[in-house]
Amino acid sequence: MLINIFLRSRRPNRRIMGPQSALTDFLATHNISAAQIRADADARRRAAQSNQDEPGEEQSDHASAPPPAPEVTVAPSPALPTRTRGRAATELTSREEKRKKEQKVIEKIKASKKFQKRKRNLDDSDDEDDLALAIFQERSAPLPGQMENCAVCGKRFTVTTYSRSAPDGGLLCTPCGKELDQEGGAPKKKAKRASGGPVGKRRQMQSTILDGTYRPGAKSLMTLCIETLAKNIDLAEDLGDLPPLVIDKIARKLSKHRLLNPTTLHLFLQPSAEEVYIYDGAKLVATDYIKIFQMVPSLKRLKIRNGIHFKDEVMEYLASRNIDLEELYLHGSNLLSQDRWKLYLEEKGKSLRSLRVYWTDKHFGDEVLSVLEAFCPSLERLKVSHNQQVTGNGIKEIAKLKSLRHLSLDLRNEVHSDVYVSLLSEIGAGLETFSLSRVPDADNTVLDAIHNNCRSLRKLRITESDAMTDEGFVRLFKNWANRGLAFVDLEKCRQLEASHPRENPDNVGFCSNAFRTLMAHSGRTIRHLNVHGCRHISESAFEDVFAPGKTYPELFKLEISFCEEVTDFVVGSIFRSCPNLRELNVFGCMKVRDVRVPRGKILVGVPTAVGMVIEGDDDD
Repeated sequence: MLINIFLRSRRPNRRIMGPQSALTDFLATHNISAAQIRADADARRRAAQSNQDEPGEEQSDHASAPPPAPEVTVAPSPALPTRTRGRAATELTSREEKRKKEQKVIEKIKASKKFQKRKRNLDDSDDEDDLALAIFQERSAPLPGQMENCAVCGKRFTVTTYSRSAPDGGLLCTPCGKELDQEGGAPKKKAKRASGGPVGKRRQMQSTILDGTYRPGAKSLMTLCIETLAKNIDLAEDLGDLPPLVIDKIARKLSKHRLLNPTTLHLFLQPSAEEVYIYDGAKLVATDYIKIFQMVPSLKRLKIRNGIHFKDEVMEYLASRNIDLEELYLHGSNLLSQDRWKLYLEEKGKSLRSLRVYWTDKHFGDEVLSVLEAFCPSLERLKVSHNQQVTGNGIKEIAKLKSLRHLSLDLRNEVHSDVYVSLLSEIGAGLETFSLSRVPDADNTVLDAIHNNCRSLRKLRITESDAMTDEGFVRLFKNWANRGLAFVDLEKCRQLEASHPRENPDNVGFCSNAFRTLMAHSGRTIRHLNVHGCRHISESAFEDVFAPGKTYPELFKLEISFCEEVTDFVVGSIFRSCPNLRELNVFGCMKVRDVRVPRGKILVGVPTAVGMVIEGDDDD
């Protein structure tokens, strides 16, 4: 019975307490316990009472003297001094008042609703008294911040909200509380399991949609295994002989959760591997990158994102090793100097086939591009992105690379359209990829140069142009000898700075006729189409392109966000004309409100309360 009462008394106290007095707060801040003061006072009173009960020196000398008065007698003994008699009377009075106050508190506890709920399982009235006393003692426990003696070891410690109670009463210090838990002295609380709920699941789905990794339906076994491995990556010792595709997915998953560090890096460094992909090297230092070249001697393809510490000493070491890279992808390595770039290209540029440089614009400029012709005769892919050093002179140097098949430029310096025209006239015939990002000054002459010189393009990107017109795009795609394109990105080819953006008398940008001509030329082969922000494509143009009877079997992803004339009917026509379409983005299309989405399709960006993502459940 006592054990049951003790376990019930151990329940957390959920009562609401009012504000403390200033004196109590002052004592707590100075680690002064009011309970200890009270205990010391009681000890002094007991000592005084024991002195009263023992005979004095005068009484011990005379055996015939009368015995002292009993303790319960209120009248003091005439043999005691006046101060002692008054103190004894005061003690008896205060003790009686204290007992009466405690009894009143216990009676209030018995009358409370909380006590009535807790006494339902009790057998008799004795249990009720014990339970009420236990609750009273629980409320009388020292407050957090006060000092208390451990009930087991006697050590003095500061009381906190997490201080454990001893089985026989009192509180335990932290070490004794841990020992009690290890011995199983108290039941451990079960950790609350996160339910996720509809909101959490919806946000997770939206995240995977925007990452481009969402797949309708249940997750594959490989995906579940990769997620489990990422959660327990500290326990992994080796990835074994997994295929490169699976290792790449594991690397992406770890980088997304910022789990790639010097400890987990060794999982991807296999001596027989030919490729190492690091998608987040922010936690790696120069010695970690050098370790890659030491452990993977047969390395052919290296990709590093956020390679902040890929510095000069790393590039020097790479140039000194017997490692001939075919593909080099560096992102964020802005501490590499121009001399080290030249050194590496001079020593190892002969085998280099692909060079992609992102956000490394401090020293990667025209002089580095000028040595590519002499030291990189096999270079087929070149990408320079987010660069502030390359100018028109550097592009003229690129025009000398006759072996280029893929060229992507995203520069911050203004380059005249004639420079791009000269570039296309030199190497345009062999290009399969041509990308110009953020070229507001490029005009129709660039489009005419693409039409006249390019015959093998599969990917075309021209974004944020404010000088190209609808007629220029029509001339590009009409009767073009180039085969059908698979990837087209014409994002924000429109009036960028106009007082009335909806008025476009000169048809600046990619407009309705250009859209019709593009789909007539490449509609059967196009897989990815992005006309984000091309607001001057009319509703009738969308209806003509996606009219009944027209089919685009290869179209996989379509981006028409912020095209203001897109309606529910247009979206329905797109799903009907594109049987293999997986994702359709309609951010900013305010006329899309209520549209039926076929099963397995994803509609992203609906501006309604339904949410950002709608996945269809209908078969048609």
